[in-house]
Amino acid sequence: MSRVGRPVAGAAAVALTASLPYWLPRLVIALRVRLFARVNGEEGIAAPGREVPVEEFKRVYGHPAANGRSRGAALSDLFWYWLAPGPEVHQEHLEPGPRYDDVARTTRQILAGLSRERWTELVGRCTRRVLDELDEGTGGYGAREHRVRLRDLMMPVWAEVYYEVVFREPCPRHVRDLIVGNAEDVVSALKCTSLRHMDRRERLTAYLRKRLASAPPPVPLPSLLTERERAYYLQGTFFNTAVVQTSEAMAHLLLALATHQPVQERLLSGEKDADYLDHVINETLQHFPLFGVAHRITTGEIPRAGRPPIPTGSVLLFNYPEYQRSGATSPHRFDPGRWLSADTRPAAFIPFGVTANRPCPARGFAVLTMRVAAEEVLRRFRLASTAEHTRSLPSRGPCLLIPHATRRTPVAWGPARRAARLAGMRLGDRWGAIPRSLTQLVLGGYMVWDARRQGLCRNHFATASADSAAPAVAGSRRGG
Repeated sequence: MSRVGRPVAGAAAVALTASLPYWLPRLVIALRVRLFARVNGEEGIAAPGREVPVEEFKRVYGHPAANGRSRGAALSDLFWYWLAPGPEVHQEHLEPGPRYDDVARTTRQILAGLSRERWTELVGRCTRRVLDELDEGTGGYGAREHRVRLRDLMMPVWAEVYYEVVFREPCPRHVRDLIVGNAEDVVSALKCTSLRHMDRRERLTAYLRKRLASAPPPVPLPSLLTERERAYYLQGTFFNTAVVQTSEAMAHLLLALATHQPVQERLLSGEKDADYLDHVINETLQHFPLFGVAHRITTGEIPRAGRPPIPTGSVLLFNYPEYQRSGATSPHRFDPGRWLSADTRPAAFIPFGVTANRPCPARGFAVLTMRVAAEEVLRRFRLASTAEHTRSLPSRGPCLLIPHATRRTPVAWGPARRAARLAGMRLGDRWGAIPRSLTQLVLGGYMVWDARRQGLCRNHFATASADSAAPAVAGSRRGG
């Protein structure tokens, strides 16, 4: 290479390296999407998409024949793998029938046991306890700024909340640690940032089995489940999905406030607008729906006017983010003001699913509890972040919690030092995305392979079919 060419090549290498955070993570994400699409094969029908347009989304989703959940879908092996142990009795993955009805009824009864006032008191108390722990050993309330990961901050709150919802008594600290360890392991595997650690999950299972044998909860658990399955039911529905989803929702809400300072300022200004925080929550759920793609398997033909019917056995892939974007004006702008009027609210908004097809059991109080937890955080802290905010949130939401100035605040960070800290957060977030996205690609590929190898869903239904066929075979032999 000539002397002239060397500086040019060096400059090109430097430019390529400097640009890595802006294109490599997105490229890796695209490769992961293609990988999961290959797992699902050609059986999936995207909604909204060419075969199911936006205007048919809710009608098809809510059709009685769109009620199959796991059996017959290639992706089910992967979801069962991520949700183990006990995915066969997870409320969201049970096939329609008596066992699902029994489980869903029990969940409703457990959640309905608390009034709105009781929910408010419980969430406020648990949030305050976790925030108190954050300041322990630092001179007390409001002593210094904290750099946190918002999902990590919120997970102990909801571990305590849902334990008390189920057992109607405060959650012991060692049990909270078991619940958080289980939930963190599940969500990290789902996001492909870590492999599964089944020992962490099974420690919670062992505790729940022991607890149910000695002191069961006030609400009777599903009668059609075995003792082991009842432990799996609580672990999957409450101490996995409920804890993970609510922690994710709160992380999105608080990060949205941290990255949209005018919105946060309005909340902190004390303006008498009781509904504004609810509008912010709705806007957060509009931009960052907790569900990505929900798959359903048709158990019958779905007729459609002017279009061919959707055949029995089809796998429907309901894409929440894409559907919600289709019904919003300026869908990429964060604007809580759009919820002030029925004329400007997004037409396509299903943060808790479709009522006719397994909606989220927490839909009746989710906004209330998010509001209570957010108010407790804002009462103590101002939030600031320069991290990228994506729906999957693999970074877990880096954020600065800045205490409000009080006489008990001995040390205050100056604007220049805080700006430097936020600049460092932005740099760390951008460059941290490179190894994280490569890790997601490698571990995601491995878990896809391992899930297909284990075939948890496939083998479960194959065994169930063999067991149900055995009596008929035996009976035919006796008749002969």
